[in-house]
Amino acid sequence: MKILIIEDNINLADDIKQFLTDSNFVVEHADNFKHAEEKIALYKYDAVILDLGLPDGDGLNLISKIKKNLPECGILILTAKDAVDEKVKGLELGADDYMTKPFHKAELNARLHSILRRNRSNRSNVLEIDNLKIDFITSQVFVNDKQLNLTRKEYDLLAYFMQNSNRILTKESIAEHLWGDQIDQADSFDFIYNHIKNLRKKIILSGGKNYINAMYGMGYRFSTHQE
Repeated sequence: MKILIIEDNINLADDIKQFLTDSNFVVEHADNFKHAEEKIALYKYDAVILDLGLPDGDGLNLISKIKKNLPECGILILTAKDAVDEKVKGLELGADDYMTKPFHKAELNARLHSILRRNRSNRSNVLEIDNLKIDFITSQVFVNDKQLNLTRKEYDLLAYFMQNSNRILTKESIAEHLWGDQIDQADSFDFIYNHIKNLRKKIILSGGKNYINAMYGMGYRFSTHQE
């Protein structure tokens, strides 16, 4: 699951980012309105944690942009204690929930998971292609109804491929989706090949097919058609 934090307080943003990363989320951060606009336009997120008090724009104006570009993305707004009008306006614009500062990280985690569960319930909880099945509620994967034991990155990788079935995904897009901002620290994308190789092996050993095909010079594509 991928989260975008839009917060100009760097210390607070880093604290939230570390907490959510430790909880197995892929987390990115935007520290101002313009940066947030760019990320919303370019990348997909499962949820956005949005501080309304940004230095270069009104956070409320980002809600409509999020809903336009990422209609299935959940929004948790952060406000000051006395900002009642902002809370109401944010919810009217489409935000899912709000929290007032200061807050406990345990409550943030609970509210974020609640938003993600509600949004999942509006979509199918199971994605099934050929003899592969993902249960998004339990985060389990099955091949011919036999559960597959995957690492967190392998699970996220397979979900990304299946949700983009028959589309060519570049190494850059795969890396950015799985590691977020941290991908800037990577020297190469060789680790992607290793994750894909391990994922392929586990699927095939469990009776599945080689669904993930390398497209020379372009990237990878998940397909039931064998290349």
